[in-house]
Amino acid sequence: MTGSPAGYLLGIGSNIEPHHNIARIVNLLLDHFPQLTLSRVLKIPPIGMNSHQDFLNVVAFVETELTEAELKSICNDIEIQLGRNRDDPSRKIKDRPADLDILTKAQFPDDGQLSASSITDEYFLYPLLDEINAYLSGNNHSLQQEGVEIIINNLTFGQTATTIHRNAGTSNKRVI
Repeated sequence: MTGSPAGYLLGIGSNIEPHHNIARIVNLLLDHFPQLTLSRVLKIPPIGMNSHQDFLNVVAFVETELTEAELKSICNDIEIQLGRNRDDPSRKIKDRPADLDILTKAQFPDDGQLSASSITDEYFLYPLLDEINAYLSGNNHSLQQEGVEIIINNLTFGQTATTIHRNAGTSNKRVI
């Protein structure tokens, strides 16, 4: 691996007990990766589905040398562990406790080469992608929408972009 971090950008969402499940998703990802960089968490109405339950969405950067297939397997396992039925043909339009999507392979700093619209057509993720891109590239970026606070034990995140490191020796997580 070069000096610049390489890995994947993930789109993460939940609209069933979203505060609880976003915290669980982050914890489960930290079981696999020593560090996660997260955008702020935004409350977003459901799009393309008949639901009255808002989503909490966040974009994560996972630094890893795993293949996309290996990472997808981890993401699918987390969704299943939190109660999502991956075999349901209508799973894309149903409420869900966990939704983890690999958006793109990425390396930072990216020198402005990653544009949100080139990564996904899910426009509700654009502000989160722009924020995490700026954060990881060391650039200033401000979002108009306030982030949602998520608490795991004594760890708070979601109100701004941040990096969480796992202390493998104690399994404690902390924000840097």
